[in-house]
Amino acid sequence: MIHINLDQPLLYDGSQIEPLWAFKIHKIKESSIVTWTGPMNIETSKVLDYEDVGLEIKANEMIHFIIEHFDCQPPDMRMAYHRQRIMVMIVKEVLAEHNIFCQREGDDLYVDGNKLTVSIATCSKSSIKIHFGINMVSEGTPDDVKTIGIIECDDNLKREDVEKIVTKICTKYISEISAIDKDIAKTRVF
Repeated sequence: MIHINLDQPLLYDGSQIEPLWAFKIHKIKESSIVTWTGPMNIETSKVLDYEDVGLEIKANEMIHFIIEHFDCQPPDMRMAYHRQRIMVMIVKEVLAEHNIFCQREGDDLYVDGNKLTVSIATCSKSSIKIHFGINMVSEGTPDDVKTIGIIECDDNLKREDVEKIVTKICTKYISEISAIDKDIAKTRVF
């Protein structure tokens, strides 16, 4: 599994959760995490969670993680949600190392009751897909949701620090998935 970070801002509009996006756009032919910073505005037709249909899902600036796994064939929705939860817990752990303490509710993270993240997990015929987004700032998020941005959580946190946090999250996630694979390979079964 590899991680690549895109240098240019990109609007997350929901199309990036489609299967093989990393291959079609970035020629990545393996399980991957693609990250970038940019706005989010999901068209109604791209909303995957039925509970979110009709809601505004937008932000002026977020850190986006698109995770795609090909190792589970056929792809399994339960596995997609398990991996999403692994991602959420790793983000929570890494943020705590930087004195940003979150509360987890399912696949969402909150700081003092303010929503910090968005996430969705799904699968196609060929892969498991996860989008995980962390608000950089609360500006541009829906008016009916109390939100917070990562750089609003700590006055000392700079954008360069956020880049290091993103890299650490991806490294830990890839390491966790690799460790699970190694544990499976060394375990005697009956």
